Formats: sequence, structure tokens, C-alpha cells
Amino acid sequence: MSNDDDQYGGAGGYGEVGGTGQTRTRLPDPPADPYGSTRRTPRASRSLITVVGVVVLLIAAIAFANSAPDTPSDPASDKPPTDSSTAATGTDPVTGKSAGIPKGFAHDEQGAQSAAANFAVALGSDAMFKKNTRHALMDEIYAPDVASRLKGPVDEAYSADILAKMGLDANGNAPQGSTFVTRNVPIGTRVESFTPTTAKIAVWYTGLIGMSGPKSTDPVRTVWKTWTFELSWIGEGWRVLDDTQQDGPAPVPGDVPVSTSDDMSKAIKEFGGFTYAR
Repeated sequence: MSNDDDQYGGAGGYGEVGGTGQTRTRLPDPPADPYGSTRRTPRASRSLITVVGVVVLLIAAIAFANSAPDTPSDPASDKPPTDSSTAATGTDPVTGKSAGIPKGFAHDEQGAQSAAANFAVALGSDAMFKKNTRHALMDEIYAPDVASRLKGPVDEAYSADILAKMGLDANGNAPQGSTFVTRNVPIGTRVESFTPTTAKIAVWYTGLIGMSGPKSTDPVRTVWKTWTFELSWIGEGWRVLDDTQQDGPAPVPGDVPVSTSDDMSKAIKEFGGFTYAR
């Protein structure tokens, strides 16, 4: 893991409150675009690379450099949801970490769901845009043979040219005074299939992607995706064998005014992430 330019602001007026005799309330107009005088149309969000039959998401690097628009799709399952796919249990997923991501998910359905949700968060982070941290994440998330096959092609995908198109230097760093934003936030998970050794888990999530800064031409915007992971229990943990991604489900954009560049940059730095679990 197309979105319209107006990701954060609503369109048109605001509805009436109550019935006859009540007044219409209109919020103040959004502030001037803080991300620069030019807003470019968002390009296709996050795509895939296939290597030796294994499909892996290239997060945002290929996506925002690709000029083809997203193809709308509906990943919703025809079968009704079950309690196991929707109810929160309050059970902590893990107590340890490795390469900056949670480690030690349980050998059951809930453990597979927690693993998939946290994999979606890690693979959508800025660590994927720097070679050393990207390799460390891939070693922790993918099966060993899958990770070894994918590293080279994925490194080529995150080329200096691609990074430059996203406003980053060859090492994946944002310009001074700007903040590169890429963060995934899981909304929920769904078990497509499960056995003691394999699992197929769909993660519905929203994400932020873009550059926050006074000279940015790629303002931070939202995406809505469903990311499906095929997992295998290897050694003492869940590892990814294959993954695919679809657009949506996406809600109607709200009427919240666009934040300033400074507010967006401060929020990204001040609000940390979570360990996700049911």
C-alpha cells in the first residue's frame, strides 16, 4: 500500500444541528497549505516486488515513484466476522524485542494476529528506508531463505533515485528542517486460515506518508490498506513467507482542518508507537 489530495480536510459545508430554529455552524477555513506552494497529486501507494515467486511489499519507496494510480479494490471478506477476528482480549502480545520490534508471539491464533499486526507496523516505518535497519527488520520478519533472496532486489528498489523522488538523500535522511513521515496504525486483524504451523492473517490499517516541512511538495497524507501475511511457525516464532496488499476499506474523509507543518512534525516526534495485539 488513489487517495485524493484533500486527505485531511472535508469538502463543502457542514450539516444542520437538530431541527427547526437551530443554526448552522461552520468551522474556520483550513490554514494555508504549510507544505509548500505546490501540492502534487499523490501517486500510487505502496506496491509489490516478486522474487523467486515470493511477493514482498516495497512499502512507499516504489509506490510514490510510480506514476500509475491505485486500482480500487474491496478486500472485505464475504464471510461474516467472528468474535475471534473482532474482539479485543487485553492479552499482552510479548515481553521482548529484537531489531526494535516485538518478539516472542504465542504459538496460537492470537499470537499470529499480533505478529502480523506488528509486522505491518515495522514494515511501514522509516527504518525500511535505511539499508542497515531494513536488513535487520527483514531478518526478524521474513523466513531466513526468503529474507536472503529479497535483500538485494529490495535494496535496488530503494535506490538513491527513488529516495530522491521522495525528498530523501541517498542514506534515507530527510532534509534539514523537514520530517519524513511514514507510519502504519493497525485497525484490526482477520484470520483467513490457521494451523499449528501456518497462518494467513489480514491486517486492516491506516497509514501516514509524506514529508512535513516548509518546502515540501509531498505533504503528509493518509492511506487505507489491507495487508495479508502468509506466516509459518519457524523455530520459536512466526515468520513471513509471502505478503500481499489491497486498497481499503477506506472511510469518508472527515472535516478536520489540515494541521500546520510544525504541528505535524512535532506530533510525529512526540507521539510514539505501540506494541499491537488483540
